[in-house]
Amino acid sequence: MKGLAGTQIRGLPLGANLECADNSGAKIIALINVKAYHNTKSRIPAASVGDMIIASVKKGSPEMRRKVVYAVVIRQRKTFRRQDGIMVEFEDNAAVLVQDNGETRGTEIKGPVAKEAAERWPRVAALASSIV
Repeated sequence: MKGLAGTQIRGLPLGANLECADNSGAKIIALINVKAYHNTKSRIPAASVGDMIIASVKKGSPEMRRKVVYAVVIRQRKTFRRQDGIMVEFEDNAAVLVQDNGETRGTEIKGPVAKEAAERWPRVAALASSIV
């Protein structure tokens, strides 16, 4: 996992529902915690594009439901600014299920992947159909 340059707009607070954009069996996941998140005391954790999160599967196949999983955020609806000044936003909030070492669980990713997530997670970039 590589670090991010600059500050990211964290548009996904605790409890946010995300679409699962891979074919691992989960459909909707809810954000429980953000891995490696350090901030002010008593501040609610929030995630942005490229962050690894800990999530709970809310909808999906019976063997996947109610499981706690790791995921990487690949899209967010909240507008964020890139280093070159471009403002980027997506239609939905989406994540891809991964193992704790960054290996993806699914074999394909539906929809575009943000460049920030693709640069930080090489296994996600390898499965992405389009990188925006």
